[in-house]
Amino acid sequence: MAKLIRSYDNANMPIVSEGNDTLDLVYFNLLTLAPGERHDYRLPDHESLAVVMDGNVDIIVDGIAFDDVGKRKDIWSGNAESVYAPVGAAVTITARAKSQIAIAGGLTEEPLTPFRITPEEVDMVDVGSAETHTHRQIFHILGQRQAGRVGRLLVSELYADPGCWSGYPPHKHDTENGNLETDHEELYHYRFWPEKGFGAQGIYNAGETPQNLVTQNGDTFLLDKGYHPTSTSPGHRGYIFTILVGRHRRGLIQSFDPRHDYLLDAFPGIQAMRDKFR
Repeated sequence: MAKLIRSYDNANMPIVSEGNDTLDLVYFNLLTLAPGERHDYRLPDHESLAVVMDGNVDIIVDGIAFDDVGKRKDIWSGNAESVYAPVGAAVTITARAKSQIAIAGGLTEEPLTPFRITPEEVDMVDVGSAETHTHRQIFHILGQRQAGRVGRLLVSELYADPGCWSGYPPHKHDTENGNLETDHEELYHYRFWPEKGFGAQGIYNAGETPQNLVTQNGDTFLLDKGYHPTSTSPGHRGYIFTILVGRHRRGLIQSFDPRHDYLLDAFPGIQAMRDKFR
């Protein structure tokens, strides 16, 4: 069942890895490195994407050097820069400045080739509107542009306006059903601006009473199944670092709660959002 992990100092140790009690496919680590500090990792069962949240680092993947990665001072200051590492790769990250790096991983067996994703290659889709309290922008870091170069991993950053909803209308993706829905696990890592901000994460299965969890800066939500609308409180910008991993295929097909089908045409950009994830 879904699980909310409250913000804590993970000391550069994985927040989600193999053997956790909720997700089978997803890996997630959050690194905080001082200038000159080095972190090494190798994931024998996961492909991964090292996303520089802030700061500037050098990354080596199986001997291939990617220098000077990271161009923004924080997550609110432009698009991310990142490096893809195939399953089983030896990865070394060395900080040039104080840096925070998110490691997003997805279970796979397909060995591929490392590559860099520049800020210019990040693909944005605009969804919703301020008038309907649904406006958000989704920045696909590892998305359609990288099709054929990765296994079943999707990585994005979502920015929600104050007081707006995302993941809305409510949708799920926990059943493999042809062209109607795919089975994808998902992880959300939340941030807010100002940092004292907060939001809410809904979760429910068909026929159940929805649960609402209060989310705060640095919390992480693990989703294995169910509908999962999200909201951000007025006066605070919301941010979600998102990892999706398909159990059978990479492209995501969302299934919307049929009770709210009438909302699919009420908010601009819903179809564009669906198309970008496929």
